[in-house]
Formats: sequence, C-alpha cells, structure tokens
Amino acid sequence: MEITASAPHSASMSKKDRRVIIAASLGTVFEFYDFFLIGLLAAEIARVFFSGVNPTAGFIFTLLGFAAGFMLRPFGAIVFGRLGDLVGRKYTFLVTIVLMGGSTFLIGVLPSYETAGLIAPIAFVLMRMIQGLALGGEFGGAMIYVAEHAPTNKRATWTAWVILTAAVGFLLAVAIIIPLRLSMEPAAFMAWGWRIPFIVSILLLGISLWIRLKLDESPEFKKMKAEGRASKSPLAETFGHWKNLRLILIGALCILPAQAVLWYTGQFYSLFFLTKVLKVETLTANFMLIIATVLTAPLYIIFANLSDRIGRRPVYIGGYILAAVLTIPIFQGLTHYANPALQRAQEMSPIVVATNPADCSVQFNLLGTSKFTSSCDVATNAMTSLGLNHTSVARTDIRVAEIRVGDKVIASYQGDAPNAAEEKKRFDAELRAALIEKHYPLGNANPDDVNAPAIVLLLMLLLSFGTITFAPSTTSLLEMFPSRIRYTAMSFPYHLSAAWFGGFLPATAFAIVAATGNIYAGLYYPVGIAIACTVLSLIFARETKGTDISRG
Repeated sequence: MEITASAPHSASMSKKDRRVIIAASLGTVFEFYDFFLIGLLAAEIARVFFSGVNPTAGFIFTLLGFAAGFMLRPFGAIVFGRLGDLVGRKYTFLVTIVLMGGSTFLIGVLPSYETAGLIAPIAFVLMRMIQGLALGGEFGGAMIYVAEHAPTNKRATWTAWVILTAAVGFLLAVAIIIPLRLSMEPAAFMAWGWRIPFIVSILLLGISLWIRLKLDESPEFKKMKAEGRASKSPLAETFGHWKNLRLILIGALCILPAQAVLWYTGQFYSLFFLTKVLKVETLTANFMLIIATVLTAPLYIIFANLSDRIGRRPVYIGGYILAAVLTIPIFQGLTHYANPALQRAQEMSPIVVATNPADCSVQFNLLGTSKFTSSCDVATNAMTSLGLNHTSVARTDIRVAEIRVGDKVIASYQGDAPNAAEEKKRFDAELRAALIEKHYPLGNANPDDVNAPAIVLLLMLLLSFGTITFAPSTTSLLEMFPSRIRYTAMSFPYHLSAAWFGGFLPATAFAIVAATGNIYAGLYYPVGIAIACTVLSLIFARETKGTDISRG
C-alpha cells in the first residue's frame, strides 16, 4: 500500500516543517510585493511611461500594463510547472524569485516617455511580462509545497497561510509607498520618488534568495523520485489526457474566475474607485484599505478551516453568491460615506451627455498618435477626467455635443477648430460654473465628510468575499490532480483564470465606466462572473475535501 504524501488525520507538522513552510510563504510575500507596486503607483506610471497619449487612454494603458504581467502567467505556469514536476520545487522557486526581483528593479530605472519615446512603454510592458512569467511558476508551487506537508484534515487551513501572504505583500508595498508620499513633495515623488519602491526590491531579492536557499525539497517529490514515479513528460500527461484536461477546464472556467475577480475587486478596484471616482485623498484611501486588509486577514484562515470541516464547494459557492448580491450595494455605500456631497449632487442634478453617435470615437489608440477632437470626444473626455457619473444619450438631431447639469446646458466644441483655444476656455469655465452652482464637489472629497469607520467596514465586507473563496477554491484545485503532474496541472488553470479574468478587471471595469458614464457599470463584470461561476460550479465542480493527494 502506498504511503500518503499528506500527513494522517491526527498528524501535525514538526518544528522543522513549520520553519520551511514559513520560509516558502515569506518568499511569496516578496513576489506579491513586486507585483502590487504597479497597481498602487498607476497614476505616476501613467504620466512617466504613457505621457504621449490623452489622460483617459494613458490610465487604461497603465492598467493594461498591469494586465500584461497577467498575460504571461499561464505560460509561466507551463514553463515552471513542468520544471517543478521534473526537477523539483526548490530549484524552481530560485529561478522565479530572480526573474521577479530583477524585472521589478529594472522598472525603477527605466527611462520616461519624454526621454525615450515609445521605447519606454514597450520596456515597461516587457518587464511586466517577465514578472508575470515568474509569478506563473511561483504561487502554485508554494501552495503545492505546503499542501504536500499538511495534515489531511488541515490542508486548506495550512495553504491559507500562503494565500495570506498575498495580502501581506500588499501591506509591505504600501508600507514603503506611504512614508515616501508623506515625506516628499508631490513634484519630487512624481519626478523620481515613485522609483524607490522598485529599486529597493533588489534588497528584497537578496533576502528572498537567502530564504529560498534554506528550503528543503518537498518530501513527496523526493519520495516520487526515489520510487521512480515522477512524470517524464508533465505537459503530455497534463494536456494529453482528457481526464486531466477536463479538470483543468473546470478549474479555469467554472471555479476560479469568480475567485480571481472578487479578490482583485476588493484589493485593487476599491482603491481606484475611492481615489479616482469618489476623489478621496490617496493616502486616506490607502490607510482605510490597509486597516480593512489587516482586520480581514484572519478570515483567510477561518474560512479555510471551515472548508476543512464542511467541504470546499459549499464555502466558495456561498462566497460567490454573497458577492453577486452585495458588491454593487457596497460600492453605492462607499459613495454615500466617502463623498456624500457628490451623491447629493448626482441625485439632485444628474448629468446627461447628449451626442450624435456619428461624431463619437473610441478613445483608444495603441501608439498615442490619434487626436480625439470631435465635440463628442471633447465632452466625453471631460466627464471621464472629472470621474463624474453621467448618462449618455444619443441624438441624431444635434451637430455639437451637449452636457446638461440639471437644467444647465453647456455646448461642447470641435477640438480642431481654428478658435479651439478660446472655445476650450469658454467650455471649461461654463462647465465648472454649472458644476459649482449645482453643488458638485470639485477636487478631493471634503475630509470632514469622509466617514472612515463606515468605509472600513464596507471594505472589510468587500475583502471578505476574497477571504471566503480563495483558500477553498485553490485547495480544491490542487486536490484534483495526481502528485506527479500537480505543479503543472494546478498552476496552469489557476494562472489562466487569474490572468484572463482577474488581471483584466481594472482595465475592463474602467473602460466600461468610461464608455457608459455610469460609475457602477464596471461592477457588472465581477458580479456577472460571480453569477456564472456559481451556476457552473453547481453543475460541474465536485467536492475534493479529504482527497488522498499522494495518488499518482
């Protein structure tokens, strides 16, 4: 009879095992620190690397740069998953951390768009892709490494500690960024201060390498090697057998997409919404998110433990249902408590943008060479830049777009007209006067109106959806596959889902908001995926709690 790789029901980890697993988790902290910097410094990066495009497109480009790292994660999962199944977990960890740390450091020393032109954004996206390639081999490996040590009845609880380090990585990133923002003049931070968090990652790389070199190989992998059970062709076994491929598709398309978008909605989109839409001062928004992250961190362990007791499937499906029902009301609550003056103005004097569809363009241009000068483009860009909720109305009977603020009408203008400069002054002045008259707050939200305790509670509720679903869903995934191909078979669907659903969340949601004018429209993306995954998981997903993961 084959000895199981996971500990028996009553077993506990030795002190040495705990030390090894803590070391693996600490390496993951640094991996996620590197990856989160882009999202937290999106505004600065947009100005440095994408200054040649209009502000709306520049911010979308930055978010797509964020997504570019995700695009390579599935390929990293294949490359490093195969390596991990062939030569072992430890050596794969060393390669991924060097790639991640090196590319992050280089972002900090890249030239700006003003200095190098298109070379700057191309180099930035290239570094992001290298980061994604490395992370594709990192996270799944750490999860598997812990799971192969864990007692059977505590598998999700133990792997939740690795998941928890993702939040710790976020906290580490803001712990460096916030003091820099507080201690530097805004102009200096914009000029060079934003580079410091990337440059200091070289120190984190050194620490991570020291930690990784102290790791022992997974006992299950060593056992497989000794018994001659290790796979000689992990890719062929993973993708060449329908049984395994079917499980990959179930994981990547039915279970994990909702987990990915819900986690990134709470950890990233909430910050974008508070700062870009509700105009909460950046440091204040970061502090509130930090507090909510710290307070919800234990929930990763609590809900993982619950899934060890009652099963993975009911826990993550329950989280998806809660998220589908509550996400949009939570963001509406954030508006109420973060910027009540804005909410009142929107209710009393709604903004309507009337345009002739033939006059409108899709404001997205890869090379930044197009000029968006029609009256529709001018009006739409003005609303997007202000981040104000508005309704778009198509009217074929007008030649020049109009913005209605309550009963006030402001005519737009042609951006390429001979008198465009004078018209811009007139348009900006009239729009500003109308917004002020209708009590729309311009600039940052009034600090006295920001109800921080209520916002923190709402953020905690939002973040809890990720804590409910993360450990149960990912533990279920790794329990689906035999140990001989687990690194490849688990990493690929996880990172495919994280890349193509979670990674594109910020850019997709922002683009939806920019296109519709509805500040809540971007939330239809995570809510829709949560609903779809609830239905698909009920149909296709099976319970994996208690699975013998030493099989194969």
